[in-house]
Amino acid sequence: MTGRRRGAFAAARKAAGHTQESLAEALHIDRATVNRWEAGRHAPLPYVRPKLARLLGRSLHQLDTLLGPADTPVDGQVSAETVEIDVDIDLACEWLDVHTGWRPGASRSQVIAGLTATKAGSLRDRDRRRGKVTRTNIAHAISNYYRETMRGHGVYRAHYDGFDVQTTVLSRPNWLDLACLLTPDTDRLALAGASAGQDINLDDVAAKHAIRRLLEAAVLRVRMTNAPLYRLLNVNVDTQAILGELDIIPFVQYALTTDLVERELVDALADGTAELPLREKYLRDVGTVLDVTERFCCGGVLALCAIARPADPYRGPADYLLLVQERADHVLNSVGRLSVIPKGFHQPLTDFRSGAFVGATLRRELEEELFGRRDVDGTLSEHRVADPMHPNRLSEPMRWLQNEDGMRLECTGFGFNLVNGNYEFAGLVVIDDDDFWRRYGDRIEANWESAGLRQYSSLDRRFITELIADESWSNEGLFAFLQGLRRLSQIDETRVRAPDIEWELA
Repeated sequence: MTGRRRGAFAAARKAAGHTQESLAEALHIDRATVNRWEAGRHAPLPYVRPKLARLLGRSLHQLDTLLGPADTPVDGQVSAETVEIDVDIDLACEWLDVHTGWRPGASRSQVIAGLTATKAGSLRDRDRRRGKVTRTNIAHAISNYYRETMRGHGVYRAHYDGFDVQTTVLSRPNWLDLACLLTPDTDRLALAGASAGQDINLDDVAAKHAIRRLLEAAVLRVRMTNAPLYRLLNVNVDTQAILGELDIIPFVQYALTTDLVERELVDALADGTAELPLREKYLRDVGTVLDVTERFCCGGVLALCAIARPADPYRGPADYLLLVQERADHVLNSVGRLSVIPKGFHQPLTDFRSGAFVGATLRRELEEELFGRRDVDGTLSEHRVADPMHPNRLSEPMRWLQNEDGMRLECTGFGFNLVNGNYEFAGLVVIDDDDFWRRYGDRIEANWESAGLRQYSSLDRRFITELIADESWSNEGLFAFLQGLRRLSQIDETRVRAPDIEWELA
């Protein structure tokens, strides 16, 4: 496709003081993408435009004028020429060829064919239908599916103020209410020696779902970087320590196998169907979920962040600020869902051994998701700094927390999310010193993974009660929020007026 060159757009970029490289870096995209915009061959996608307009110092209307008639219709026919396939999707196609036994290039050809036959609007319609499936719908479906195979475990359910909520997190009593401080003595997940790996042979059904995942990622610009992930081999958690062993696998190996069962389930609920062939293949019963040595069990670390604030004549007495995020539509999973923040995949950056600790992931996610450190973003394909978390590279807020010993990190619970088989380490980050808020409250800003950041006061029982009942939660996010809130109430009763939360395993 040859478009009309957007000279006015290029001029606006220069007037704002940006090179193509600096604009691309600010938007977390490749320089070549900016070049294609200016050449008129492609147009920025909707989720990019608000930030692009801010970087150029223009309104959204002015940005639309700069882009002009070379813009690509949002809901028109998608073609291989108007939608780029980035390098990570290309690599995923190569991986898929190997593990399906297809000839080299076959997966890419299928994705290209899908692009030429697919309307972007139809994929967005599919996403909208998924968005109508509530958290409770998913929790009940999971409970029914695994009801006969619990094997002494149970699904986490909480009771509060006469209400109850059920999640999809499989746990057991000694995995809950841990209050385990994350210190070098207690935070002891370790990287195991190199493993022989497992044979992966995808059948036609699994391959079809994998192609669909790649097609959607290409059209909807979902970030899908093939970074390394920690795979759980064994785990032992209690109030004294977190022990276990991890291996390393590439993200694509997880994204095109086990991770597909979540989307299959949500689509089945949205369409009113009962067929779940991928779940039967990868997570057929609770025994399979628990047998992590025989499957690809990756996971996440997420925590409720509570920041002490001084009394305020308008807000009221001293409290904790509680942060909740809405996941953006270009993250891989939990699109539009509420979650605690920080939340991240458990994955290394440059040091695979020290990055294995739960506390290391939480500190890195705080730097990235709240304090603006883009260079510790695990979705970036390249990390050129030897030690991104070196003390001299820390953001000013994090350096203050480290020097003043002003941050408390705890693991509050552990479980397996039955939606996708992921392990989940729920945590609590408590910043007790009011002075942190005075100094750095204005520096807290969510990153690209969040469509919005909500704040709640720990003293506002009514709004917290309503928040717990919000159907927009991801199940793992609600699990971490409830466990964190229970623990926060124990740490400081004077600043917390949350509902009394009791859990059971159903």
